[in-house]
Order: sequence, then structure tokens, then C-alpha cells
Amino acid sequence: MALPLAGIRVLDISQVMAGPFCCMLLADMGADVIKIEPPGTGDSTRQSMGFRLKGVDSPGFLALNRNKRSIALDLKTPADREVLYALVKTADVLIENARPGVAGRLGMDYETLKAINPRLIYASISGFGQTGPWSQRPGFDLIAQAVSGVLSSNGLPGMEPAKNSIPVADLGAGLFTAYAVLSAVIGRQSSGEGQYVDASLFEAALALSVWETTELWGTGKAPAPIGSANRMSAPYQAVEASDGWFVIGAANQGLWLKLLTVLGREDLQQDERFATNAARIANRIALIEAMAPTFAGGTRQEWIDGLLGAGVPAAPILDYAEAVVSEQAVAREMVQMVPHPVEGEFKALGFPVKLSGTPQQMRLPPPLLDEHGADIRRELVEMGLLAPETESVA
Repeated sequence: MALPLAGIRVLDISQVMAGPFCCMLLADMGADVIKIEPPGTGDSTRQSMGFRLKGVDSPGFLALNRNKRSIALDLKTPADREVLYALVKTADVLIENARPGVAGRLGMDYETLKAINPRLIYASISGFGQTGPWSQRPGFDLIAQAVSGVLSSNGLPGMEPAKNSIPVADLGAGLFTAYAVLSAVIGRQSSGEGQYVDASLFEAALALSVWETTELWGTGKAPAPIGSANRMSAPYQAVEASDGWFVIGAANQGLWLKLLTVLGREDLQQDERFATNAARIANRIALIEAMAPTFAGGTRQEWIDGLLGAGVPAAPILDYAEAVVSEQAVAREMVQMVPHPVEGEFKALGFPVKLSGTPQQMRLPPPLLDEHGADIRRELVEMGLLAPETESVA
């Protein structure tokens, strides 16, 4: 059975993270993703990061570009723009992440390409979107986290602002764009027309701040950093046992009462500061202080075993070296070996969702720069979309 997006062609004219991540998700589902890169350098992520495996491409690039083909085009030249226009005639989706205005100067803006292919779904990912007073500002994940409120609410009270180490704005924008593109593909089935998708890192970070904005509007106060705790329930955070930290999630009244039974601290339910979830949230610090001596009387594993046995969510705090080899990660095939013409093979994260009928596949390794350029030009010539003399220009 063919993968769900087999027959969908995506032109990936993006670099670094948000766009490439989005296009990789589409490629994993079977789309034919053609990565269009500047000659010589390619996606700037090829040169990023301070370490390498065997080849010249960075592990960061390898992590974000599987299941794609690469062609190098200098979109500042008329000849290579003609190759792009030929590809647009065959494409369902185009994704770019240049600063607003750059696509127009390169002759690859939505209006220009829509005239070539009215069915094209064109997605732009930028720092702040195509409109508004900040639209021309450069945008990176850190910047988006700062101005969306994420940075202000992360970390520990009274400490230096802490960026979420996972690039939530970048990856969030990629995920939201994939969702929007697929929605537009479905919509095109009835309308027959493509449309423009305008996504940004700023809006992605803000959209993911569901709990924080809820607290703001519910209390009238901007959320402050609370470490590992949760804004909607307590206790739901890291606590310290005799041999280190672990996490608990007593996210409702039933779990709270079970937690007290495991701890042998039923007395805490008689304290009006802790009797309800709302009271526990309001008195979170006092709550953890009251429970701390009890947790200190046992080891992490003893508490985790006891809590899980009672049905209370609890877990050790694993570092990434531990997480990727955990029995659950292994069972869910979340680490896979990717064959590569230069690296031989390398480790990469697997597919985060599983499809029963059409499971995703590692169909293509991350491409070398312009690895498929000659083949793609030849395809266009055979389709009558490119002059034969253009095929030899590579």
C-alpha cells in the first residue's frame, strides 16, 4: 500500500529548522520532497554545529532532511529560475522561509508562482509573519521565545531567564505549517485551487502557550517561572528523594488522595491549604515543603514503584543518553540507523507517530548537495517542461 502522501510533490526552499522539519514530516508520509538549495553552500545548516561525523554535512542537517532529493539552483539567475518554474508546474506544495520580501525579489513569490500553477499551495515561514509592524525583523527561535512570553515564564523564580532548550518556536512553526498545508491539500479537492499559508515562529510559540495565557486571563497576572511545576494542578513537578530527583503527577483529586496513601501523609488532606487542587496551586511552595521530609525518607525507585503501583503517574528524570536507550524508546523504534553514502550509517530519531496500514519508511538518506540535480532536470525534460539544453547545466 502506498504511503498517504505518495503522489504529492513538495518543493522545499527552506533552510535551518522550521521549514526543513516541516518538509521532512511530509516526506516521511510519502511526499516527493525536492530540496532546492543554493549552489556551493546549500542549506546553511550543512555547515552548522561544531562537530561532524565522517562527511562535510553537519549532524543537524542530517537530522532534518531524510527522505528528500536535492537540486542546487541559483535563483538569482534566469536559467535556474526557469528550472524552478518548471518544477512549480509539477508541484503541489512549496515551502520557503526567507524574510518577507525576499521571495518577490527572486521572482518566486506566491502571486508569480500562482500564475504558473493555480493549484499550488505556497507556505511561507518567517519570524513574525508577512504582515504587522514586526514582519521585517529577523527571527530565530530565541527571539520568538523572548517576545512570545515563553522565555519570561520558563526556568526558576528569581533566576536568569531560561530558554526552553527544545526550539519550540521553530519546531512548532514546522508542525503548524504541516497541519495547514495538509488542510489546504484536502480543501483543494473541492475548490480545485491552492492557497497561501502564512506561518511564523512568533505565532507558533504564542499558540503553544495555552496554559500560560489561560493563567494570565484568569488571574490578571503574567505567569512567572515555576520550574518543573504545572500551572493547572499540584503536586505536578519534580521532587527530591534521598538519592536525587524524580517527577510526580497528581493531576486530579483522586490521584492526590492516592499519593497521600502511598506517602502515609493523609494528614495533609486535613490542611485547608491543600484540600483542593485550587488550594494546592495557591500554596504550591508550602505543599512541596510539607512533603519534602517524607520524600527524603526513601529512594527515587522506591517512590516511583510505590506510586506507579497505586496508579499515580511518576517517573525518573532521564538524560538524553538514557532516554534514547530506554525500553520504551527501543520498543517504539524511536532510534533508527539511517544508511548514507558518505557516513555509512548514522543514528537518527525515528517516526513519532505510527500508521498501521502505511508505516513510514527511511526511503532516502539526507541528500548530498545537488545529489539528484541531474535526475530532476532529466525528468523535467522528459515531461516537456524544460529545454534539453538546460538539462546539461548542473
